[in-house]
Amino acid sequence: MLGLTVRWSLVGAADGVEEELASYVAETSHARFTGMAGLRHKTWRCVPGQWFEGCYVFASDEARAAFQRDFTAGAADAPGSRIVGSPPVLVEACDVVAVAEGWDGFLASPRF
Repeated sequence: MLGLTVRWSLVGAADGVEEELASYVAETSHARFTGMAGLRHKTWRCVPGQWFEGCYVFASDEARAAFQRDFTAGAADAPGSRIVGSPPVLVEACDVVAVAEGWDGFLASPRF
C-alpha cells in the first residue's frame, strides 16, 4: 500500500499546542479526509512535546503523488504549520507493508 507521512516537530512549540492540534483535527481535519477520493485512511499521531504527524494510505500511486505534490507546495501555510508555528520537518512517501484489524474492530473517530 502507498503511504505518506507528514511530521511537524513540537520541540519548542507553544504550551497547549497538542490540545490545539487535537481540536483542529476533531473540528475540521477529520471531516476533510473522511470519504476523500483516493485515500484509504488517515491516522493522526502525536508524542507531546516531540512531534505531531499525519499518516496517510492512498489507493493509488497517482493519488499519493498528487496529494504529496499539492501538500508540499503549500506546506508552510498548512493548518498544522500555522498551529505549530513552523512547516513540517518531514514529508515522506513510504510503503505500508501490512494492516491488521484486531478482534475489537476498526474505530473511526474524530477524537480519542
